Amino acid sequence: MKKKKLFTSESVTEGHPDKISDQISDAILDELLRQDPQSRSAVETFCTTGFVMVIGEVTTKGYVDIQSIVRDVVRDIGYDRAKYGFDCDTCAVVSSIHEQSPDIALGVDKSAEAKAGEITDKYDTGAGDQGMMFGFACDETPEFMPLPISLAHKLSKRLAEVRKDGTLPYLRPDGKSQVTVEYDENDRPSRIEAIVVSTQHSPEVSLDVIREDVIKHVIGPVIDPALMDADTKIFVNPTGRFVIGGPAGDSGLTGRKIIVDTYGGYARHGGGAFSGKDPTKVDRTATYAARYVAKNIVAAGLARKCEIQIAYAIGVARPVSVRIDTFGTATVDEDELSEYILEHVDLRPAALIEKFDLRRPIYRALASYGHMGREDLGVSWEALDLADELRAAFGK
Repeated sequence: MKKKKLFTSESVTEGHPDKISDQISDAILDELLRQDPQSRSAVETFCTTGFVMVIGEVTTKGYVDIQSIVRDVVRDIGYDRAKYGFDCDTCAVVSSIHEQSPDIALGVDKSAEAKAGEITDKYDTGAGDQGMMFGFACDETPEFMPLPISLAHKLSKRLAEVRKDGTLPYLRPDGKSQVTVEYDENDRPSRIEAIVVSTQHSPEVSLDVIREDVIKHVIGPVIDPALMDADTKIFVNPTGRFVIGGPAGDSGLTGRKIIVDTYGGYARHGGGAFSGKDPTKVDRTATYAARYVAKNIVAAGLARKCEIQIAYAIGVARPVSVRIDTFGTATVDEDELSEYILEHVDLRPAALIEKFDLRRPIYRALASYGHMGREDLGVSWEALDLADELRAAFGK
C-alpha cells in the first residue's frame, strides 16, 4: 500500500495574541519611519489579560505616542469591549524603551569594509546583526508559495473578513486555521487531507451553527472543491467551545509566529523574527531579498523549487555566505546560477533597503497573514522584474 506524503501548515488571525503583539510592534515601527525614515528600531510587545508591555531599543528624531498606537491597533483588530476579555480602552499599557546600543551603531553606521577602504560607494553600512536568513519559492501556487501555507492564510484572512463585514457577527477576533495537503509521487499537490478551523465566538452560539457557517462562508469560498473528496476531514472548533480567546486566553509575544510569517514550515527559517525591526536588521531585509531571488528563479523556469540561504556578520556589509538549493529541480547548472546571483544581485543591506524601498511605513499590514507571497500588498520583494533577465542569461 502506497504511503501518503502529507504536509501541514497553520496560520492565525490578526486577533491571535502573538499577532496582536506583532502588529503593535510594527505599527510603532511604521510611525517611527513616517516621522524619521532613518529611525532604528528593535521593539517587542507582550500582552496578556488587561495588559500590554512594549520594550526595546529605538533611535529616532521623531516622537511616537506608544499608548495611542497600542490602543488604536487593539481597537482596529476588534478587541473593543470588556466582554471580549480584552479592551483597547481599559487595558494597561506600559513601555520601557531606550536607545540602540552605541556598540551596535558603530558597525551599522559604517561597515568594516568601508572602514578598510574596500567599499567606497553609498552602500557602506554594515549588517545590524549576525545570522542566517532563508528565502523560498515553488511553483505550487500562482504566488509561488507552498500550497498548505497559502490556503491556511486564506482561511484565516477569510475568518476576519466574515467577522468584520457582519456575515458572521458572532465571531470574535482570535482564530486559527490549518491545512494538510497530500502530495503525489511527483511531489505535486494532489488533494487535501484535512482542514482545521478554530474561531473565537460569542457564548450564545452553538457548535452546530458555527460548523455549518464556517464550512459555508469560510472554507467553501477558499478551498477548490477539486482538491477535496469524501475522505477529506474537516474540523471546526474541535474542542467544542472557544469563547475565551485573545490575550485573555493566552499571552502574546512579538516574534512567536515566525513560521506563520514565512513558509509554514515547508522551507527552513533562520530563527530571527521580523516585526518591530527596522530594515538595517538583516533578519527582515535579507529574508525579503532571499524570497525575491528564489521567486524570480522559479518564475523564470530555472527550477520548480528554490531555497536560498544568506548569512551575515554584524557590522559587515557583504554576506559571509550564499547558498542556493533547488532540490534537484533546476533546469540549469546550480553552480552557474549561484555565481550569476552573486554577481548581479547586490546583497549588501543598504543596497537592499534602497532596492526594496524599505524605509516606508509598510510593516503593520505584513504582521498578519504572512510576509511572503503578499502580492495583494504590492510589496517590492514579490516583484518578478528579475525573471526576464534570468531567462535571457540562461537561454530560457
